[in-house]
Amino acid sequence: MRNKRFTQYFILIFLLLSGVIVSCQKDQEVKDDASGKSDSTFIAPDNYLAAKGTLTITLQDSTYSFDAATDSIAFVNVHNGNNQYFGITAINKAHNMSFGISSGGYALSNINTNVAGSQFILKPDKGAADQYALTDSASVQDYGKINLGAYKQDSVLAKGTFYTYLVKAGLGKPTIYKVKGTFSLRLK
Repeated sequence: MRNKRFTQYFILIFLLLSGVIVSCQKDQEVKDDASGKSDSTFIAPDNYLAAKGTLTITLQDSTYSFDAATDSIAFVNVHNGNNQYFGITAINKAHNMSFGISSGGYALSNINTNVAGSQFILKPDKGAADQYALTDSASVQDYGKINLGAYKQDSVLAKGTFYTYLVKAGLGKPTIYKVKGTFSLRLK
C-alpha cells in the first residue's frame, strides 16, 4: 500500500511540476508572441500545451475554470519504467489556483480509465492555501474515472469528463468531496 501511495504522489508531483513549467513556458510564449518569435505550443514529446479551450472543476457548490487563452493547461504523458500515465495539469495566470489529475495507461480516444492521482490547490489573496488531495479512504470504492472522449484528433487535443474523490488537507477528521470536471482542449 505504501509503495502504491508513493507512486501516486510521484505522478501527482510530476504533473504539478509540469504545470509550473508549462506556466512559465506560457508566459514566455506571450513574450515571444509580442516579438513574433514563437510559433508552437509543443512542450516535449507526448506533452502538449493547450492553445484554446477550458478545464472546469466543480467542488461542492462552486465551479472553477481554467481558460487556455490566459491560463496554462497541459496534457502530459509520463513514462515510468514499464508504467504509462497520462493526465491534465493546469495553473491559472495569477498562480493562485492549480489542478492536476492522472490515470494509468495510454491516452486514447473513447476510453474510460481509473484515476491514479489528483490534487487541487486554491490560494486566496490572504490566508493559507486550501489543498485537496486524492483520498485514501477505504470507504470510497474507487478513486474516480477519466472519460477521454477524444484525444489528438485534428486540432482537438483532449476532450472529456472526470470525477474523483478529494480530501481537504488539515487537522481533524477529513471530509471526502466528490469533484467533477470537464475539459475541452485544442492544439490551435
